Amino acid sequence: MITKAVDVTAKALLVFASLLAFSLCFLVVADVVGRSLFSTPVQGTPEIVSSAIVVICYLMATHAVLSGGMMEVTLVTGAVPAPVRAVLVFVACLLGALLFGIIAWGGLDRFVQAWVAGSYEGEGALRVPTWPARLSVFVGSALCCVAYVLIAFRGARDALAGRAIASPPHH
Repeated sequence: MITKAVDVTAKALLVFASLLAFSLCFLVVADVVGRSLFSTPVQGTPEIVSSAIVVICYLMATHAVLSGGMMEVTLVTGAVPAPVRAVLVFVACLLGALLFGIIAWGGLDRFVQAWVAGSYEGEGALRVPTWPARLSVFVGSALCCVAYVLIAFRGARDALAGRAIASPPHH
């Protein structure tokens, strides 16, 4: 049940992040055209783009984890027997969960501070709030942590049942 919820959430965040990335293309083109043809860039483009890139990366991360899109050293994992590979995957998943858990832990406080203080990035005509990027770091990292824990426990369960799984499924 929780696996399905995390999977559906990851896919929804992937779609949102993809639409945001697609939208950024139009903003950057408008900025370049405005700058080149009219000597008038779109105000706030650097701030919007830098903030949106953070949002995009963290919202796509859970899907990358669940689909097996994270880096794996196949030179090592391919050279060891399946039970050892299952242990390596389990340990790697726990380390991934620890890493993203630490990022989420630190990200929550930074999000709350940005929200309460009303922090903004940029000067002049357009000031971009920092809380959406901070929220995406927290949410994306927390979901990655949960995804890694789910993969680790599923792999441990399968290994104990004699069905050693080498890595998360690749889509």
